[in-house]
Amino acid sequence: MFFSEYAFVNSGGRAERNQLGLETDEHEQAIVPIAAAIHNAGALAGFQLAHAGGKSSKNLTGIPLQSPSGVLLPTKDSSLEPSGEMSIDDIENWKISFLNSAIRAHRAGFDIVELHATHGYGLNQWISPVTNQRTDGYGGSLEGRSRLLLEIVDSIHTAVPNLLISVRIPGRDFVDGGLELDETIKLAQQLVDHGTTLINVSSGIGGWRNPTSRVEQGYLVPEASHIQKHVDAPVIAVGGIKTTQYISESIGKELFHFGAVGRAILKGEFSIQS
Repeated sequence: MFFSEYAFVNSGGRAERNQLGLETDEHEQAIVPIAAAIHNAGALAGFQLAHAGGKSSKNLTGIPLQSPSGVLLPTKDSSLEPSGEMSIDDIENWKISFLNSAIRAHRAGFDIVELHATHGYGLNQWISPVTNQRTDGYGGSLEGRSRLLLEIVDSIHTAVPNLLISVRIPGRDFVDGGLELDETIKLAQQLVDHGTTLINVSSGIGGWRNPTSRVEQGYLVPEASHIQKHVDAPVIAVGGIKTTQYISESIGKELFHFGAVGRAILKGEFSIQS
């Protein structure tokens, strides 16, 4: 499988100036060759969808930043702008935007859509108790905090039943008071019950970088392998993976079903070993 980089579902969720988007017909037509190229190489084509939420700036989004509770996102390397607490109308807009983008990806020829709920971006802000401090039905317990994500999965599964769905969730938030494994296991189980095909386990509110105490290859595999034991779906593991030997050995140990490689390929460091 090959996955595209994350794409915003509407311009209010843009995270970077030159980021991919899937908000319009023009966006949809522009990604058709990407799906075709992946298929021509003999792989399944995946398209990752995201909303930055409070992890952006008004200069990029053109509108005030949106987040579950207006809580400033903890971040390691930058200061962020304040964001406003989302209304029910805002929530409905997110749901429609994710659904429409998933439909566009399917029409463009992609086999899988992946919802990006990690690294401190919008959907991660919803499921984390650090950034979701709402008191209505979209906050409080894990059931409330995961409601929006599950409703998005339900809408995609209903509208495009033959489109595979992957959800990228944190193994942990890696910040004080954040998501821990007991909750992410329950979240993964809920997602599978709602029709999610793949669970992609990364890091959470603390960002994508490895925890300082972990420097080895596969530094997020402990969380992924623990979640794999508790869900009836394939788990994708990430975290500085650099060799096919590591992936093969880990699959042999039943730690996970798929190993994901990103930065090592971009840096030319990925080693294919027989």
